[in-house]
This record gives sequence, structure tokens and C-alpha cells, in this order.
Amino acid sequence: MAAQPVTAGLGRATPKRHPLRDEPKLLLPRWLRRLIIVVLLIVVMIPVGYMVLMSFTPNQDVALGTISVGVLGFQNYLDMWSAAPLAAGLLHTVIIAGSAAAASVVVALLAAYPLTRFEFKGRRSYLYTLVALQTVPGTTSVLPLFAVLSWIQTTLSVTFIGTYWPIILTYMTFGVPLSTWLLVAYLRTVPRQLEEAALVDGCSPLGALRRIVVPMAVPAMAVAFLFAFLVGWNDVLFASVFTNQHTQTLAIALERFSSTNAIAGAPVYGELMSAAVVSSVPVVVIYLVCQRYLVSGLAVGSLAG
Repeated sequence: MAAQPVTAGLGRATPKRHPLRDEPKLLLPRWLRRLIIVVLLIVVMIPVGYMVLMSFTPNQDVALGTISVGVLGFQNYLDMWSAAPLAAGLLHTVIIAGSAAAASVVVALLAAYPLTRFEFKGRRSYLYTLVALQTVPGTTSVLPLFAVLSWIQTTLSVTFIGTYWPIILTYMTFGVPLSTWLLVAYLRTVPRQLEEAALVDGCSPLGALRRIVVPMAVPAMAVAFLFAFLVGWNDVLFASVFTNQHTQTLAIALERFSSTNAIAGAPVYGELMSAAVVSSVPVVVIYLVCQRYLVSGLAVGSLAG
């Protein structure tokens, strides 16, 4: 039997590849991409660098607008702790924002799992309700929440407003909808066959959720935790209403510090900048620690949506 020529398959037309479609980086020249990155870094780093530089500059020099390398020091970082209750505010913020974010992720996971695994009446309505909740301005919720919490406090004859619980529940009302949507988008990418295999091996549905789904959903849970954490970390409005001097957050401490502290009528900008740097460090650290989870969680969630 004669051997078939190797060129028998050469008659097939090979599909043409579109370079711009297959390689998005080719849309812009390399020098232009680098220029855009440099410009964006400059725009972002100038205010951050100015804040850090002012935090090492004495208050008098900041007020006069003069900066000298010879006068830079750490005195502002030492004075700010005694000028305002920043340490207590930092601790309260970590407790409140961390607890609200962790609870939001747990509730969102327990809601997202049945939403992606079962078909039931009202499923779409519930998802649309979560979207609608994101459109409600937070300022419109302050008075109704305060009225409800005051009624609970009066009815039960307990001190409720001013403790951790009302502010944590308030932050959860904003953290749960967003976390649920993120986890719904991510859990759609988790193969159901893995859970079915676990059920065949004797796992309960809750056991399959704990042993199979949760480890695979860690990137999405990290993204949801970070976004829910930022809700409490950056908030001033609700914290000013539902906390007191014993539970005030870092944002409230900074706001009062900037409005009440002054030297010879001029605000203590140096100490204020140092306090701003300290308040930014925990969020930056969380971003750095969760960076790989953030990239994978947002990428897969966006493709699943």
C-alpha cells in the first residue's frame, strides 16, 4: 500500500488570526502603554506623596507652605496619639468593620449557594431586590434606622445605640447585597459535579458546601470581604449617629481631630496628615495580602456574570 503524501492535509484552509483580537496589547504601541502607566502613577502618587511628606513636616512649616529637608521628623506621629483618641478609634473600626464584613460574607455565601444551585419561586425577584438596594442612597436610611433602633431600645429597656451591634447591622445592610452578587457570579463557575461526587461519598449538602465550595470560593470571599470592610472603614455618616465616645470609629476621630485641634488659629496639618497616613496603612496592607485573590476573584466573577 502506497504511503499517503504528507501534503494531503495542506489543502485545508487555516483560519486567519486577527492580531488585534488575539493580542489586546497590540492595540497600543509599547511606548504609549508605558507612557500611560507613568502618567497614571504620577497622578496617583503626587497626592499620596504630598500627604506622606507633610506628615513629617512641622505644623508651622506646613501652615507657611515651606518645606525643608532639615526639619523633617517623626514628631507629628508622636503627638497625634495624645491629641486625639486615634488608637481607640482604630481598634473600634477594626472590630466594627471586620465583624460586619465577616458576617456579610457568611450571610452572602449562605444566600448565594441556594441561588446558584436550586430553582425556586422568587429567585430572580430576590436577585433584583439586591440590585435595587444598591441604588438607595445611604443618607435616606439614617432616620428610619435610628427610629427603629430607638424603638427597640425603648421597648426592651436596654442600651442599644452607642454599642457595636447597631453599627455592625447597619454596615451589613450594605455589605450583604454586594457580597451576594459577587459570590453568585463566582459560584456559577464552580462545577456541580464536584458537589455531586461529595454527596455520593456520603457528604451532606452542608458538608459539601464546607469541604468543596468554600475552599474554591476563597478568592471571591476575599473580594467580598474587602469591599464590605471598606464600607465600614470609610463611613462617617452612620458612625456619627450610632456610636458614642466609647465606640467612635477612626473616621469620626479624624473628623473631630481636624475640626477641634489648632495651634495659633491654624489647623495642625502635620499631625492631621500623619493621622491620615496611619489610617491608610491597614487598608493598604489588606490589599497587598489579598492581591492575588482580588485579581482572580474579580476576573472569574466578571466572566461568570
